[in-house]
Amino acid sequence: MITSKNSLPMTLLTPLDLRGLPLKNRVVMSPLTRSRAGEERLPNALMAEYYAQRASAGLIVTEGTVISKQGIGWLNSPGIYSSEQAVAWKQVVAAVHAKGGKVFLQLWHCGRASHTSFHEAEGLPVAPSAVRLEGDAIHTPTGRQPHETPRALKTEEVPLIVEDYRVAAERAKGAGFDGIEIHGANGYLIDQFLQSRTNHRTDHYGGRLENRFRFLDEVVRAVLTVWPAGRVGVHLSPNGNFNDMGSPDFREAFLYAAKRLTDYELGYLHVVDGLAFGFHQLGTPMTLAEFRAVFKGTLIGNCGYTQETAEEAIRNRHADLISFGRPYISTPDLVERFSHGWPMNPPADFAAWYSFEAHGYTDFPRYSES
Repeated sequence: MITSKNSLPMTLLTPLDLRGLPLKNRVVMSPLTRSRAGEERLPNALMAEYYAQRASAGLIVTEGTVISKQGIGWLNSPGIYSSEQAVAWKQVVAAVHAKGGKVFLQLWHCGRASHTSFHEAEGLPVAPSAVRLEGDAIHTPTGRQPHETPRALKTEEVPLIVEDYRVAAERAKGAGFDGIEIHGANGYLIDQFLQSRTNHRTDHYGGRLENRFRFLDEVVRAVLTVWPAGRVGVHLSPNGNFNDMGSPDFREAFLYAAKRLTDYELGYLHVVDGLAFGFHQLGTPMTLAEFRAVFKGTLIGNCGYTQETAEEAIRNRHADLISFGRPYISTPDLVERFSHGWPMNPPADFAAWYSFEAHGYTDFPRYSES
């Protein structure tokens, strides 16, 4: 249940009880791929420092963390597919907890948004169907490469990936995380199954809405054997065109998914409702109010929010929390600046976002009144 201490009016800076997990405010640090885990994809002391700097958020959701070698699609992103990686994550969790923060791990499989050079032993990227991602080239270990046509997964292979999610969830729990978020957004594997643009299957994972939802449903059911429902979130992006996404029946597909997910009494549904990350132009953009009508749990809005628009969304009860992405790159003390009306740091130089080093990562100053 969603509650606010002492019956305070709901604002961005009031506490929230997330099904038994107390959050000190309603500001969420959105998942942000930052590429600091090295070629071995091992979390490290630099990453621990970065997340600890931002621990005043009510909740941190880590960058997307790949559940298998097959799922890799980004340079130097962290993994959770080995025991060594799980142990390495403990230092990050401990650093956030030492600052009084809460942190969920986001579970990620890139699907067709990948390239063979990331996983030569596994071969071509996999997807629900052999539909190539049209668009910019992908950055790979061998430089910029054109996207490949992925290999369509065989029906009997899908449960093996579901098991990868379950094992990753188990490792996340062992690492001490407060919960997990299932990455079903932005054109990655789960999103590819949900959307008719990328799912042309004729088996029980394709066609009807119920079938296209089945993969996400099986992933949710699998991780719920490890985590209580209140410690699991799902991330969806109904309006986005990132990674060449957008389907004519997007509204029906995402409302169906949200309605089905409400039955599990999950910790939250995290919706990329804003359009700052791109819009597919296939109809009127979906709103949080539409999701509120069918999803009865905690709702997080995301993408392009300011403090003012976040306050409005919470005040109108369209959302319970709001996640901030790019503002957190250059402003580690975002909550404190919201609290005091202090100005933000200038936006970070895009070239430094993925420098693989401390520059553009942990070197942004906290606010000083002097």
